[in-house]
Amino acid sequence: MFQSFDTHASPAQGPARLAALRQVLATEGLSGFLVPRADVHQGEYVAARDERLQWLTGFTGSAGFCIVLPNIAGVFIDGRYRTQVKGQVDLEHFTPVPWPEISAGAWLKQNLTEGLVGFDPWLHTADEIAKIEVALDGTGVILRACTNQIDRIWPDQPTAPLGRAFAHPDSLAGETSAQKRARLAEGLHAAGQTAAVITLPDSLCWLLNIRGADVPRNPVLHGFAILHENAHVTLFADAEKFDDATRAHLGSDVLLRPVSAFVPALRTLLGAVRVDRGTAPLAVSTELTEAGLAVAWGDDPCRLPKAKKTAAEIEGMREAHLRDGAAVVEFLCWLDQQTPKGGLSEIDVVCALEGFRRATNVLHDISFDTICGSGPNGAIMHYRVTEQSNRAIGRNELLLVDSGAQYLDGTTDITRTIAVGDPGDYARACFTRVLQGTIAISRVRWPAGYAGRDLDPLARYALWLAGQDFNHGTGHGVGAFLSVHEGPQRLSRISEVPLEPGMILSNEPGYYREGEFGIRLENLIVVQPAPKLPGGDDERNQLSFETLTFVPFDRRLILTAELSPGDRDWLNAYHAATLEKLTPRLSAEALAWCQAACAPL
Repeated sequence: MFQSFDTHASPAQGPARLAALRQVLATEGLSGFLVPRADVHQGEYVAARDERLQWLTGFTGSAGFCIVLPNIAGVFIDGRYRTQVKGQVDLEHFTPVPWPEISAGAWLKQNLTEGLVGFDPWLHTADEIAKIEVALDGTGVILRACTNQIDRIWPDQPTAPLGRAFAHPDSLAGETSAQKRARLAEGLHAAGQTAAVITLPDSLCWLLNIRGADVPRNPVLHGFAILHENAHVTLFADAEKFDDATRAHLGSDVLLRPVSAFVPALRTLLGAVRVDRGTAPLAVSTELTEAGLAVAWGDDPCRLPKAKKTAAEIEGMREAHLRDGAAVVEFLCWLDQQTPKGGLSEIDVVCALEGFRRATNVLHDISFDTICGSGPNGAIMHYRVTEQSNRAIGRNELLLVDSGAQYLDGTTDITRTIAVGDPGDYARACFTRVLQGTIAISRVRWPAGYAGRDLDPLARYALWLAGQDFNHGTGHGVGAFLSVHEGPQRLSRISEVPLEPGMILSNEPGYYREGEFGIRLENLIVVQPAPKLPGGDDERNQLSFETLTFVPFDRRLILTAELSPGDRDWLNAYHAATLEKLTPRLSAEALAWCQAACAPL
């Protein structure tokens, strides 16, 4: 099993650790300390040694931070974790704070009149710190860069990961590393910049056509890189991670140096150096400035090109999704046979699903720990089942299963909500509204230049009409055998990045009732040019989505009469395509199940 069901943290551990931190802060003359869920690479996914937020508070979410003051410790969580945090932190010692509705600066201003608040400059971006400082302007509260105070009190902190790096075939990437480096170096030269600092693990993996094993579920390498204007790269990573074949793959234009050489190398650069103020640690720009170098703020040069997948990457993703879709259908067939018998638990379901993916014989890893929430656990948006939380699958309830896989040719992420028995008409009505949102995103055409924020309301419209909504974005970007969450593209109220052909996103509206059930439906989609329509304006370029995921939706939960004719036509066409594409890949038993599940409405 890739997934384990151990409990990584407990609310009971938080108070003593919080007291130890406050004692250390007092000896350092600090009135507070920022504890983010971040590492020096500023990626979303962190290794065990960097789970400082979890270690201190017990909160295991993938985003958030804590601010510790003498008399209060705020745990900042977004809409995905409002329910989860209540069960994971000691509420007598930690106070959940709705974020981004309440910002770090505003909260500090309200809860501290004066004093020094420490932060580790390797764990925060320049953007983050600047926003807090602007909010604190005119107060007696000052941010101060310092060593990491959590590391001082974490006695058994894990060591840094040493996962093996390996080559990612050019045939799957669709472009060689040399071609990528030359293209990006041209952009640096045109901007008058001599180099760009790259800190995001998936960016350096994409640029060099390599993959790694430093972070669970995501095939990325921990390291730093400097892309020079001559298209050469200096890669700072542990040499133990590279065998002879991977070194040969890197080639002579990529110089491998130890991580300890990164800061000295920054200080020897010349001219204007590009740094992404939204993704690079503040320490990077500080080191450059102190060395007298010009910091040229600009986007990580890899992020947008990485987001716009090549034809080879898209074809690989199509194949990966068909393989994965067949495995999920085999699982759903099995689940339908087993649930009437009773006796299944959430862990049983997770193990079975991973087994069906392993049966493909090409599974590299799962792309994240499977979210399997039955009944009220489904309302915990990023629920991770443990031996302690494991719940029996009940009768007449909903089961939410959000899962994905890593294959060498692509990354998958799919969610289906399943009826176990008869969950009732109210649950069906909510499910149908979520499905209407899924279909709306799938069917939409839009003018080129629009961003995710422009499309996000379409997924919510049916829910809004019923006075309902969901507290997460409609979709995130997805990598090609890289991170399952990838920027900068998103379907979100706050995303201003224009959607472009080749970008892959999730389409996952949902609805959640705390203590009762959760509903989420998710397909992956890729942006493509939309064909011209008869009678349309020739001069208007439009885009649309191609759906990559093919797995039936649970027809037992669909109130067909609530669907518009266009929505019904789309759903019937989707199910027909699912059956056609998966038929050659299914066992006889799963094929019979799929034929029934895909019958026209």
